[in-house]
Amino acid sequence: MPDSADHSDAEKSLQWPLPQPDTAGAAPLRLAVMASGSGSTFESLAVACSAGRLHGRVVLLAVNRQDCGARRRAERLAIPCELIDHRHQPSREALDQALIALFRQHRIDLVVMAGWMRIVTRLLIEAFPERLVNIHPSLLPSFRGADGVGQALAAGVTLAGCTAHLVTAEVDGGPILVQAAVPVLAGDDRDRLHARIQVQERRILPLAVQLVAQRLSAAGPRSAAQG
Repeated sequence: MPDSADHSDAEKSLQWPLPQPDTAGAAPLRLAVMASGSGSTFESLAVACSAGRLHGRVVLLAVNRQDCGARRRAERLAIPCELIDHRHQPSREALDQALIALFRQHRIDLVVMAGWMRIVTRLLIEAFPERLVNIHPSLLPSFRGADGVGQALAAGVTLAGCTAHLVTAEVDGGPILVQAAVPVLAGDDRDRLHARIQVQERRILPLAVQLVAQRLSAAGPRSAAQG
């Protein structure tokens, strides 16, 4: 059901599922976040953890750009940050191998791609099966790949949004966890629409991670982080 009866409010969204999962008795997840940009969604996860809205702790940020804003947020939040510059890696596989080694070193349970602007390989996906979450700025399965917001505007849709999903080898094709819909308003350009979508990304990503936490708890002891 929608979280607001007034669908004309551009700051409201149609969001599902609404209930918070029950993770009582489960150990907090050790989370790593991968980011390439400003890091606002990364910060939303860290804040959700510290506020008790997400049963976990962000113990590591991995970035692939030295100048990205996420690094400054990590410093302010006192979260360790590691730079693995993709330009210094000979291949995508080498980049992912470096990430896997880093995550295993920190005993990471679940990895979140929060604005990671690189396509990951099967190496990372298979190292963290059903433990790798991505946030994408479209209502998947529509507008996969680069520039989902621009694709939506070019298609002339009246409803855009964002999707948190598990990562598989098919780009933006993994099982959907949570979605939020955002209306396209008259006069919207890419920046205006993207800004409103990002508000919803920050809302739904903690819930998506919590849903994965519930699945992991039901599945029993964790092993993927141990390598």
